[in-house]
Amino acid sequence: MDLKKIALSLSLLLLLPALSLAGGNTTNDSFSHSKKMLSQVYADHRVTFYCGATYDAQGNVTLPDGFVTPKHEKRADKIEWEHALPAENFGQTFAEWRDGSPQCVDNRGKEFRGRKCAEKVNPEYRLMQADMYNLYPAIGAVNAMRSNFNYAMLAGEKPTFGACDMKISGNKAEPPARARGQIARTYFYMQDSYSRYHMSRQQEQLMQAWDRQYPVDAWECTRVKRIEKLQGNENKFVKGPCQAAGLW
Repeated sequence: MDLKKIALSLSLLLLLPALSLAGGNTTNDSFSHSKKMLSQVYADHRVTFYCGATYDAQGNVTLPDGFVTPKHEKRADKIEWEHALPAENFGQTFAEWRDGSPQCVDNRGKEFRGRKCAEKVNPEYRLMQADMYNLYPAIGAVNAMRSNFNYAMLAGEKPTFGACDMKISGNKAEPPARARGQIARTYFYMQDSYSRYHMSRQQEQLMQAWDRQYPVDAWECTRVKRIEKLQGNENKFVKGPCQAAGLW
Protein backbone atom coordinates (compact mmCIF):
# COMPACT_ATOMS: atom_id res chain seq x y z
CA MET A 1 0.00 0.00 0.00
CA ASP A 2 1.47 3.38 -0.98
CA LEU A 3 1.63 6.42 1.28
CA LYS A 4 -1.38 8.13 -0.35
CA LYS A 5 -3.58 5.09 0.28
CA ILE A 6 -2.37 4.83 3.87
CA ALA A 7 -3.14 8.52 4.43
CA LEU A 8 -6.62 8.10 2.93
CA SER A 9 -7.34 5.06 5.10
CA LEU A 10 -6.27 6.92 8.24
CA SER A 11 -8.40 9.94 7.30
CA LEU A 12 -11.46 7.77 6.82
CA LEU A 13 -10.86 5.96 10.11
CA LEU A 14 -10.71 9.28 11.95
CA LEU A 15 -14.00 10.34 10.34
CA LEU A 16 -15.91 7.13 11.00
CA PRO A 17 -16.85 7.74 14.67
CA ALA A 18 -18.37 11.16 13.95
CA LEU A 19 -20.16 10.08 10.79
CA SER A 20 -21.38 6.82 12.34
CA LEU A 21 -22.87 8.75 15.24
CA ALA A 22 -24.65 11.02 12.80
CA GLY A 23 -25.83 8.10 10.70
CA GLY A 24 -24.39 9.12 7.34
CA ASN A 25 -22.47 7.22 4.68
CA THR A 26 -19.22 5.75 6.01
CA THR A 27 -18.62 2.89 3.58
CA ASN A 28 -18.11 4.36 0.11
CA ASP A 29 -16.34 7.58 -0.86
CA SER A 30 -16.51 7.02 -4.64
CA PHE A 31 -19.23 8.86 -6.58
CA SER A 32 -18.51 6.61 -9.57
CA HIS A 33 -19.01 3.47 -7.48
CA SER A 34 -22.27 4.88 -6.10
CA LYS A 35 -23.58 5.28 -9.64
CA LYS A 36 -22.71 1.67 -10.43
CA MET A 37 -24.47 0.43 -7.29
CA LEU A 38 -27.51 2.58 -8.03
CA SER A 39 -27.78 0.90 -11.41
CA GLN A 40 -28.38 -2.30 -9.41
CA VAL A 41 -30.89 -0.59 -7.13
CA TYR A 42 -32.89 0.63 -10.14
CA ALA A 43 -32.44 -2.49 -12.32
CA ASP A 44 -36.17 -3.31 -12.23
CA HIS A 45 -37.38 0.30 -11.94
CA ARG A 46 -35.61 2.33 -14.62
CA VAL A 47 -37.76 5.44 -14.32
CA THR A 48 -36.45 8.99 -14.04
CA PHE A 49 -37.09 10.93 -10.85
CA TYR A 50 -38.76 14.09 -12.12
CA CYS A 51 -40.30 13.21 -15.48
CA GLY A 52 -41.16 9.52 -15.11
CA ALA A 53 -39.33 8.65 -18.34
CA THR A 54 -38.05 5.12 -18.85
CA TYR A 55 -34.43 4.31 -19.66
CA ASP A 56 -32.43 1.21 -20.53
CA ALA A 57 -29.45 -0.50 -18.90
CA GLN A 58 -27.07 1.80 -20.77
CA GLY A 59 -28.87 4.91 -19.50
CA ASN A 60 -30.56 5.76 -22.82
CA VAL A 61 -33.81 7.62 -22.15
CA THR A 62 -37.12 7.17 -23.95
CA LEU A 63 -38.40 10.73 -23.75
CA PRO A 64 -42.11 11.18 -22.98
CA ASP A 65 -44.33 12.47 -25.79
CA GLY A 66 -44.36 16.25 -25.59
CA PHE A 67 -41.04 16.57 -23.74
CA VAL A 68 -39.03 19.62 -24.78
CA THR A 69 -35.99 21.29 -23.32
CA PRO A 70 -34.96 24.94 -23.78
CA LYS A 71 -31.26 24.06 -23.36
CA HIS A 72 -28.82 21.16 -23.20
CA GLU A 73 -30.55 19.15 -25.94
CA LYS A 74 -27.55 16.83 -26.28
CA ARG A 75 -27.97 15.76 -22.65
CA ALA A 76 -31.66 14.89 -23.03
CA ASP A 77 -31.13 11.34 -24.29
CA LYS A 78 -29.20 10.04 -21.28
CA ILE A 79 -29.79 9.81 -17.55
CA GLU A 80 -27.50 11.50 -15.05
CA TRP A 81 -27.42 10.86 -11.31
CA GLU A 82 -28.82 13.99 -9.71
CA HIS A 83 -28.06 15.16 -6.17
CA ALA A 84 -31.52 16.05 -4.83
CA LEU A 85 -29.72 18.21 -2.27
CA PRO A 86 -27.19 19.92 -4.56
CA ALA A 87 -23.55 19.14 -3.85
CA GLU A 88 -22.86 22.87 -3.69
CA ASN A 89 -25.26 23.27 -0.76
CA PHE A 90 -23.07 21.15 1.49
CA GLY A 91 -19.86 21.62 -0.50
CA GLN A 92 -19.70 25.31 0.42
CA THR A 93 -19.14 24.29 4.05
CA PHE A 94 -15.73 22.83 3.11
CA ALA A 95 -12.71 25.14 3.06
CA GLU A 96 -11.35 23.33 0.00
CA TRP A 97 -14.49 24.22 -1.95
CA ARG A 98 -14.45 27.87 -0.89
CA ASP A 99 -10.75 28.64 -0.77
CA GLY A 100 -8.86 25.83 -2.45
CA SER A 101 -5.92 23.92 -0.99
CA PRO A 102 -2.14 23.68 -1.50
CA GLN A 103 -2.90 20.23 -2.95
CA CYS A 104 -5.25 21.69 -5.58
CA VAL A 105 -2.85 22.76 -8.31
CA ASP A 106 -3.09 21.46 -11.87
CA ASN A 107 -0.19 20.29 -14.04
CA ARG A 108 0.28 23.83 -15.35
CA GLY A 109 0.69 25.22 -11.85
CA LYS A 110 -2.76 26.83 -11.74
CA GLU A 111 -4.67 26.67 -8.46
CA PHE A 112 -8.27 25.46 -8.44
CA ARG A 113 -11.05 25.18 -5.89
CA GLY A 114 -14.74 24.20 -5.78
CA ARG A 115 -16.08 20.69 -6.18
CA LYS A 116 -12.96 19.38 -7.90
CA CYS A 117 -10.71 20.46 -5.03
CA ALA A 118 -13.03 19.24 -2.26
CA GLU A 119 -13.32 15.88 -4.00
CA LYS A 120 -9.56 15.55 -4.35
CA VAL A 121 -8.58 16.58 -0.84
CA ASN A 122 -11.38 15.99 1.67
CA PRO A 123 -12.59 12.43 2.46
CA GLU A 124 -15.61 13.72 4.39
CA TYR A 125 -16.79 15.60 1.31
CA ARG A 126 -16.39 12.49 -0.83
CA LEU A 127 -18.55 10.47 1.57
CA MET A 128 -21.32 13.08 1.44
CA GLN A 129 -21.10 13.38 -2.34
CA ALA A 130 -21.34 9.60 -2.76
CA ASP A 131 -24.29 9.11 -0.38
CA MET A 132 -26.78 7.10 -2.45
CA TYR A 133 -29.82 8.27 -0.51
CA ASN A 134 -29.28 11.69 -2.11
CA LEU A 135 -28.88 10.44 -5.70
CA TYR A 136 -31.67 9.98 -8.23
CA PRO A 137 -31.79 9.27 -11.99
CA ALA A 138 -32.77 12.33 -14.01
CA ILE A 139 -32.87 13.22 -17.69
CA GLY A 140 -29.52 14.90 -18.30
CA ALA A 141 -31.03 18.12 -19.65
CA VAL A 142 -33.29 18.43 -16.59
CA ASN A 143 -30.36 17.85 -14.26
CA ALA A 144 -28.33 20.48 -16.13
CA MET A 145 -31.06 23.13 -15.97
CA ARG A 146 -31.93 22.42 -12.35
CA SER A 147 -28.24 23.05 -11.57
CA ASN A 148 -27.78 23.86 -7.87
CA PHE A 149 -31.11 25.69 -7.50
CA ASN A 150 -33.12 25.31 -4.32
CA TYR A 151 -36.61 23.87 -4.48
CA ALA A 152 -39.61 26.16 -4.17
CA MET A 153 -43.23 26.44 -5.26
CA LEU A 154 -43.45 28.54 -8.43
CA ALA A 155 -47.10 29.52 -8.65
CA GLY A 156 -48.17 30.65 -12.09
CA GLU A 157 -45.09 29.32 -13.89
CA LYS A 158 -45.56 26.96 -16.82
CA PRO A 159 -43.66 23.65 -16.97
CA THR A 160 -40.19 24.18 -18.40
CA PHE A 161 -40.02 20.83 -20.17
CA GLY A 162 -43.42 20.58 -21.83
CA ALA A 163 -45.02 17.27 -20.85
CA CYS A 164 -42.75 16.96 -17.81
CA ASP A 165 -44.18 19.03 -14.97
CA MET A 166 -40.84 20.37 -13.75
CA LYS A 167 -40.58 24.14 -13.43
CA ILE A 168 -37.41 26.23 -13.35
CA SER A 169 -37.45 29.99 -13.01
CA GLY A 170 -34.66 32.31 -11.95
CA ASN A 171 -32.63 30.33 -9.46
CA LYS A 172 -35.52 28.19 -8.15
CA ALA A 173 -36.92 24.80 -9.18
CA GLU A 174 -40.36 23.33 -8.52
CA PRO A 175 -40.35 19.53 -8.84
CA PRO A 176 -43.38 17.55 -10.00
CA ALA A 177 -45.65 16.16 -7.29
CA ARG A 178 -44.28 12.65 -7.94
CA ALA A 179 -40.87 13.67 -6.51
CA ARG A 180 -41.76 16.00 -3.64
CA GLY A 181 -42.16 13.52 -0.81
CA GLN A 182 -38.91 11.74 -1.64
CA ILE A 183 -37.11 15.08 -1.84
CA ALA A 184 -38.38 16.11 1.59
CA ARG A 185 -37.31 12.89 3.25
CA THR A 186 -33.92 13.08 1.53
CA TYR A 187 -33.36 16.61 2.84
CA PHE A 188 -34.33 15.55 6.38
CA TYR A 189 -31.92 12.61 6.13
CA MET A 190 -29.03 14.76 4.92
CA GLN A 191 -29.58 17.35 7.65
CA ASP A 192 -29.86 14.68 10.33
CA SER A 193 -26.87 12.67 9.10
CA TYR A 194 -24.34 15.41 8.41
CA SER A 195 -23.81 18.20 10.93
CA ARG A 196 -22.34 20.44 8.23
CA TYR A 197 -25.68 20.86 6.47
CA HIS A 198 -28.64 22.87 7.77
CA MET A 199 -31.77 23.85 5.89
CA SER A 200 -33.03 27.40 6.04
CA ARG A 201 -36.23 27.86 8.02
CA GLN A 202 -38.18 28.48 4.80
CA GLN A 203 -36.77 25.37 3.13
CA GLU A 204 -37.49 23.22 6.18
CA GLN A 205 -41.11 24.40 6.31
CA LEU A 206 -41.53 23.50 2.64
CA MET A 207 -40.07 20.04 3.22
CA GLN A 208 -42.32 19.47 6.22
CA ALA A 209 -45.34 20.29 4.06
CA TRP A 210 -44.21 17.98 1.25
CA ASP A 211 -43.50 15.17 3.71
CA ARG A 212 -47.08 15.38 4.99
CA GLN A 213 -48.72 15.79 1.59
CA TYR A 214 -46.79 13.06 -0.25
CA PRO A 215 -46.33 9.93 1.90
CA VAL A 216 -44.05 7.00 1.11
CA ASP A 217 -45.06 4.51 -1.57
CA ALA A 218 -43.90 0.98 -2.36
CA TRP A 219 -41.06 2.01 -4.67
CA GLU A 220 -39.60 4.58 -2.28
CA CYS A 221 -39.54 1.90 0.42
CA THR A 222 -37.94 -0.67 -1.90
CA ARG A 223 -35.31 1.83 -3.03
CA VAL A 224 -34.32 2.80 0.50
CA LYS A 225 -34.26 -0.83 1.67
CA ARG A 226 -31.84 -1.71 -1.14
CA ILE A 227 -29.60 1.28 -0.46
CA GLU A 228 -29.49 0.43 3.24
CA LYS A 229 -28.23 -3.05 2.37
CA LEU A 230 -25.53 -1.70 0.04
CA GLN A 231 -24.44 1.39 1.97
CA GLY A 232 -24.88 0.06 5.49
CA ASN A 233 -26.80 2.91 7.15
CA GLU A 234 -30.50 3.69 7.32
CA ASN A 235 -32.71 6.59 6.32
CA LYS A 236 -35.10 6.63 9.27
CA PHE A 237 -37.27 9.29 7.64
CA VAL A 238 -38.31 6.71 5.05
CA LYS A 239 -37.82 3.44 6.92
CA GLY A 240 -40.09 4.37 9.82
CA PRO A 241 -43.10 5.36 7.68
CA CYS A 242 -42.54 2.32 5.44
CA GLN A 243 -42.62 0.00 8.44
CA ALA A 244 -45.74 1.70 9.76
CA ALA A 245 -47.43 1.27 6.36
CA GLY A 246 -46.44 -2.39 6.07
CA LEU A 247 -44.18 -1.63 3.08
CA TRP A 248 -40.90 -2.80 4.62
